[in-house]
Parts: sequence; structure tokens; C-alpha cells
Amino acid sequence: MKRFFYPGIALLVFVFLVNSLRKTPEENEVVNSLALVREVEAVAALGQLSPSGDIRMLAAPISGFGGTPRIEKLYVDEGDQVSVGKVLAIFDNQPQILADIEISKSRLAILADKLISQEREVERYKELVLKGASPKVLMDEKIDYLRELLGKKNELLAEIKALEVDLFDSQLRSPIDGIVLKINSREGERPGLEGVLQVGSSQEMEALIEVYESDIDRVSIGQKVSLISENGGFSGTLEGEVRQISPRVSQRIVLATDPTGDADARIVEVRVSLQKNSALKVKNFTGMKVIARFEP
Repeated sequence: MKRFFYPGIALLVFVFLVNSLRKTPEENEVVNSLALVREVEAVAALGQLSPSGDIRMLAAPISGFGGTPRIEKLYVDEGDQVSVGKVLAIFDNQPQILADIEISKSRLAILADKLISQEREVERYKELVLKGASPKVLMDEKIDYLRELLGKKNELLAEIKALEVDLFDSQLRSPIDGIVLKINSREGERPGLEGVLQVGSSQEMEALIEVYESDIDRVSIGQKVSLISENGGFSGTLEGEVRQISPRVSQRIVLATDPTGDADARIVEVRVSLQKNSALKVKNFTGMKVIARFEP
């Protein structure tokens, strides 16, 4: 069989091999870098702003019958700033407690007069016994009655102290400096298991970001994050960094504008600490939705 040689094809192969061999290491490094950039993309995800400090659920007191009183007056609304000790609500058992305290104090005053009289009676019988004018048994009876009155006094003092504790509890006070996050019960309602309201410390803010589980391998502790408002609640960009990555995969809570598309998506919650200036900018925007971009 005859073999044919085509000079044109041989020349093209030779030129391709020469050009490949002539490419410099610097050119090869640039090509590799460009390929790496294409592979590394920024992660974007939805989330919401939240206080990074304490969040307290404040409940109503339990009455002696095991129930809870109704809310008589509510002094705050969601978003209000509160300080430690500020009265947030008053319950409808307060008037009855005040009345019980007044009754107990009146009984204590009457008892105090009886004690003074009985103490004098005991001293008089002691003198009579010393003089032999009265049998000792009568003096002992007077002393026993004095002890009985002193016991009743201690009982009343304990009763008044307990009522004063109940009076203190009839007013709901804030245990922290912060902001009212959510009100669960209104005036005239009897609070349930969810309590009266939630108060969160707003001195420092953070963002709770829900990252798709398919993207979580590109998120790390200390990674820089920029955040913008999804619906224009604040202007500009917030800056922060990843503080914590949850070890648990769950369903998302913060839904996109169109919730039908990813309501069942699997996510990992990432906590992003905001820089001081950014936190101050949004300290009153707890629960506001944000879009986070994790710098690659």
C-alpha cells in the first residue's frame, strides 16, 4: 500500500508545537490565575438584623391559684427603647394586693397596741409575784400570751413582706437596657406560655444570614461581609465579619420576596457581627431583612 505525505499538514502541526513551547511561565501563571478567579465567586444570601446580646422573654407572675393575671396597662410598644427597671406593664391583681397590704398593716397596728399592753401586764405580775401578792402561775399565763402575740406579729410581718413581693411582681419591669422586640399579649389579655413581650439588648447588632448548604463551604470564620437592605430600610452598606457558623442544617426562616421558590431550601445559619458604626446605624431595625455578600 502506498503512503502519502502532505507537506501542508505537517507544517501546521510544527507551528502549533513551536507556539506552545514558546509560552513563558508568566503567561502560564496569568492563565491559571484567571481560571481560579472564575472558580471563586462571592456567596450571597438573605438574612435579618438581630441584637447580639441578651433576648429575654418576660412573663406574667403566677398567682396563688396557679393562673396568671390579666394585663391592666401596657406602657410600651414594639421598637421602644427601654432601660433597666423601667415599668413596662401593670397587671390587674395590683389593686387587690394593695388592699391586702393595707388590711395587714392595720392588723399589725392593732396587734402592736396589744403587745404594749401585754408587756406592761407581764411586768406588773412579775412585781406582784416578787411581793408574794400573786401566784407565779398567773404570771406564766401572762408571759405565754405575750409570746403568742409576738408570734402573730412575726406572722403578719412575713405576710406583709410576701404581699410586697407580689406588689413588685404586679409591675413588669425591664431586666436589661434594650429594645422591645415583640409584644405577645395586649391590655385585657391573660398572657400565655409565650409571655408578655420580648426585650433584646440593642447595644450591639448582628445579622443572622441563611446560607444555602451548597454554598457553606465558601464561608469561614472571620470572613468579611457586606450587607444592604433588601427593601430599602436603610441606605448604604453595612460592614461586618463572620462570627459563628451553625453546625446544623435546617429549613430557612427568612423568605425571599417570592417565597414559593425556596421555602423548602436547606440552609446553614451564619452569625455576622457588625462593625460599630454599622451597628449604630441600624440599632433600631431589629428583624429587618438584609442581603449579605460574603467576600471571596
